[in-house]
Amino acid sequence: MGWKLSAEACASEPQRADRLWRGNQPAGSPVASEEQLDLLSTLDLRQEMPPPRVSKNFLSLLLQVLSVLLSLVGDALVIVYREVCSIRFLLTAVSLLSLFLAALWWGLLYLVPPLENDLRGSAQDREPTSLCQPPTYSEYHERVRSQGQQLQQLQAELDKLHKEVSSVRAANSERVAKIVFQRLNEDFVRKPDYALSSVGASIDLEKTSHDYEDANTVYFWNRFSFWNYARPPTVILEPDVFPGNCWAFEGDQGQVVIRLPGRVQLSDVTLQHPPPSVAHTGGANSAPRDFAVYGLQVDDETEVFLGKFTFDVEKSEIQTFHLQNDPPAAFPKVKIQILSNWGHPRFTCLYRVRAHGMRTSEGAGDSATGEPH
Repeated sequence: MGWKLSAEACASEPQRADRLWRGNQPAGSPVASEEQLDLLSTLDLRQEMPPPRVSKNFLSLLLQVLSVLLSLVGDALVIVYREVCSIRFLLTAVSLLSLFLAALWWGLLYLVPPLENDLRGSAQDREPTSLCQPPTYSEYHERVRSQGQQLQQLQAELDKLHKEVSSVRAANSERVAKIVFQRLNEDFVRKPDYALSSVGASIDLEKTSHDYEDANTVYFWNRFSFWNYARPPTVILEPDVFPGNCWAFEGDQGQVVIRLPGRVQLSDVTLQHPPPSVAHTGGANSAPRDFAVYGLQVDDETEVFLGKFTFDVEKSEIQTFHLQNDPPAAFPKVKIQILSNWGHPRFTCLYRVRAHGMRTSEGAGDSATGEPH
């Protein structure tokens, strides 16, 4: 009963306050409406109410939403991963299938024998009814055997041809080598040489200049013949013309007298000296330059002048000079007198001297007709 009274008192309290407020208002002032009063009361109540607090239900709801979002993102990631794995598997399968097809195609092209050419080649020999029929195993085996025999025949012919080519090449090589050696051994002058030791020519040492001796290189053992480095004048009668294989005399003037194998009507003389390109000293300044040729009679006192010449080292290594022996006279000896060299201050080298002409019969006069030799 008491609770009801308090409730009614509370309900009537606003009305009382309203009446009091209206009674205190002066006359002529505007009267506030009921809506305005309700608004004022609401404002007063809001000012008196404390700030709202976040409820536990709202936080739980937020956590649930976040968990749902995380689960959705995880499901999406799993789906993407599965798709990627499926694509990788698809690529792997396609690659393996491509390799298998390529191997199968290669086997069909290279391992299986091409029967198309055989079918075309033998189509004319078959009967019209057998054109559409594939070859049997026995026919295929027979073709393989015939092709093997043809290959063996071709190999035999190839071996035979190779042997023939080798024999022809060897024969040509021997022929070429023989021609080369013949040209090397052949006398390029193409005239008989009577100043050759092998046919009986020799050196008259009494009428020949002395050998060159270098005082700076003379040792005790060089005085023995088998240790002596200097070459004797007989070296000019030998066909071996190599750098250093020459007879050297002191200075730029000297002479050598050659005994001929008989009485010879001299027509030409030839001098030979290695070219400057093969000289060890880088030049040919020791070669003879100006020289004169004399024919000696039997008494060794009478000398017949046969000509004066110049040996040009830049021209050729072998040079032939025509003698002034007219009317032709036969001499048992010939003298080569060197008048100058190409600039060497100490010695002059003479490599080979050749005497050409016609040998006369023994006991014949100087003007006797000789026979070629």
